[in-house]
Amino acid sequence: MTVWTLGLNHRTAPIELRERFSFASEQLEQSLRTLRQRFDTHKEVAILSTCNRTEIYCAGEAASLPETLSWLAESGRTKVDLLQNHTYKLEGIASARHAFRVASGLDSMVLGESQILGQLKDAVRLAADTGALGTTLNQMFQRSFAVAKEVRSNTEIGAHSISMAAASVRLASRIFENIKDTNILFIGAGEMTALCVTHFAAKSPRGITIANRTPARASELAAAHGAKTMALADIETRLAEFDIVVSCTASPVPLLRLAAVKAALRHRKCRPIFMVDLAVPRDIAPEVKNLQDVYLYSVDDLTTVINNAQSQRMGAVVNAEVIIDEGVQKFMAWLSSRNHVPMIQQLNAQADGWRQAELARARKRIEKGQSIDEVLEGLSVGLMKKMLNGPLRELHHPEAIQRRKALEAVKQMFLST
Repeated sequence: MTVWTLGLNHRTAPIELRERFSFASEQLEQSLRTLRQRFDTHKEVAILSTCNRTEIYCAGEAASLPETLSWLAESGRTKVDLLQNHTYKLEGIASARHAFRVASGLDSMVLGESQILGQLKDAVRLAADTGALGTTLNQMFQRSFAVAKEVRSNTEIGAHSISMAAASVRLASRIFENIKDTNILFIGAGEMTALCVTHFAAKSPRGITIANRTPARASELAAAHGAKTMALADIETRLAEFDIVVSCTASPVPLLRLAAVKAALRHRKCRPIFMVDLAVPRDIAPEVKNLQDVYLYSVDDLTTVINNAQSQRMGAVVNAEVIIDEGVQKFMAWLSSRNHVPMIQQLNAQADGWRQAELARARKRIEKGQSIDEVLEGLSVGLMKKMLNGPLRELHHPEAIQRRKALEAVKQMFLST
């Protein structure tokens, strides 16, 4: 049994490619089934899809990376040759180490961030519910979760962390001298948006408005911060009212089109609009970035701001890698032992066969009236001869090399203290 990973992330692929392979939550269950069917039902699969990465984790008797790549290319309607230039392909210990590093936040755009752990747990839970997760992948992920907890508890990997939300506030402060004088529109009401609302609300802006596909969720988030709500269908017509726009939804198509932003700028008479698009696929048409008086940042554009704050945590990475390496080695040892299960089962069956044969022989002796001492003596001698027959035969092997190997094995199994 082996494990393998195929993925693309913020380091290997631009956002315009990543958004082709972003799996909406309602798509994942069917995607897991089709991927497993592409292999066979004996292989295990899990898919992790976030704004920064799409990764496929698999387990089976042998790695099937070409088939995995082909399936992913078809899912994103992309040529295999193009996709493979932006993916990483990992197998065995490299695949396991990657999973452990992802869970611990060491492979994230925001070093040490904890959100990825929750996203990975959700991906594992869905794979399990779909029946796509087996013993091997489940063991790998559960161990990675335990290691991630240890890393966060015993290192400072999460200290001084600057999140996407905090980076957005920093960038907005460069455009607007005082955020207290701004009106802010948040599009979406998920976990990332909630974090952004919290960070911006701390700056006491003039007004906060939340638009979401589900009004109830928007109202709940708005109530927590004294904000207003609006219909998602109205965001383009009312865009001119807002100085700052932060969007993060699961929409497969842009919610703010180029024409709508141009119209908003005319109404604002060249007053700037600061926009943050945290969605993949993107919520705001990419061409908007070229407009004068619009400052549009995608998840990739936030990298520089975030990286400037990461040097303070690099010392913790060394300690985290030590913990991760120990966890990976233990998992690989477990995985290796799984490969010996058939032989162990065969050995147990053979030994039990010996036991049953000697037991049956002992019962017959008792029926014939032999004493218990004689029967027990015969049973123990019979078992001893069966147990030693193989080792003694190898010790008398005609080849000297084979005899030396047998000698070492016998010493290890029978004579070591």
